[in-house]
Amino acid sequence: MIIKSLELMNFRNYGFLDLKFSEGTNILYGDNAQGKTNVLEAIYLSATTKSHKGSKDKDIICFDKEEAHIRTHLEKEKIEYKIDMHLRKNKSKGVAVDGQKLKKAADLLGLLNVVFFSPEDLSIIKNGPAERRRFVDMELCQLDNFYLYNLNHYNKIVNQRNKLLKDMYFNPQLKDTLNIWDSQLVSFGSKIIERRRIFVRQLNEIIYGIHKKLSGDKEELIIKYEPDVENDLFESAIKTSQEKDIKSKQTSVGPHRDDFSFMVGDIDIRKFGSQGQQRTAALSLKLSEIELVKKITKDTPVLLLDDVLSELDSSRQNYLLNSIGDVQTIITCTGLDEFVNNRFEINKVFKVVEGSIQE
Repeated sequence: MIIKSLELMNFRNYGFLDLKFSEGTNILYGDNAQGKTNVLEAIYLSATTKSHKGSKDKDIICFDKEEAHIRTHLEKEKIEYKIDMHLRKNKSKGVAVDGQKLKKAADLLGLLNVVFFSPEDLSIIKNGPAERRRFVDMELCQLDNFYLYNLNHYNKIVNQRNKLLKDMYFNPQLKDTLNIWDSQLVSFGSKIIERRRIFVRQLNEIIYGIHKKLSGDKEELIIKYEPDVENDLFESAIKTSQEKDIKSKQTSVGPHRDDFSFMVGDIDIRKFGSQGQQRTAALSLKLSEIELVKKITKDTPVLLLDDVLSELDSSRQNYLLNSIGDVQTIITCTGLDEFVNNRFEINKVFKVVEGSIQE
């Protein structure tokens, strides 16, 4: 899979932009705050319908404009596709593929697979569980439409149940409807738990070998899924927690509270690992993500590296750069030294200055 070109209009600091990419390695370089990451954000939006920063559509559009456009041309299995995304300040986004409007933006997921790697991802191991759940959810939503469907419904039910718990404070009779939401919560949540378990198993088959090489054969890494509740206990747990949930006005049981641990031997490196161990595990996780996408889709994803190399030491840099030979890669950086020093093959270089890009 490759992205052939990207066109932007009124997106972040770009009034208009038209970029043609190489199918190999593309480098966007320039000083900070010039607009390099904005290009990666537009590609990520085209793949996932969401900003990797969590930004709302209205904040992405040029401040003096009402709408923005992203047009992405890609080639997948020798077939060309055109994704048109229309962002509006006061309406939901519109998405079309080859001129055909999609009923909902989420229908786009799976057409373009990307792996995004930023300096923040190096902290995914030591940060809170929400970061790790987000990593798993974003990858699974690209790979599995059924998971996306279940996750969307589950999140809506959690929100509606939480609203009901708040409303019950003023109207206790609403408690009679709580069981309806609970049964739906268990139905959709159980499917999420099962799919996450399979995902972790698939990831472990890949990450073990990558991490062992990356650590110089010194460490063996295993990811463990820590569900908040097991499938067969979910129904009884949600009933038992009802009174507590009514008092706290929020849902305390379910996969929205899951976590994932990273074990090196008996050591949980989330809590007791050195920064070097945590970073190596994060890099292993991202490289495993690439391999898992290849395995499941029988195609290569597009790799987006946002100023990551400056955060890695030379051995990790070399391992990363040597691992991505067959993947189209778009890299942002402040300088070209790390690539020149490593004699790394570069196919296209773009200089970014204040929202203007020169090849």
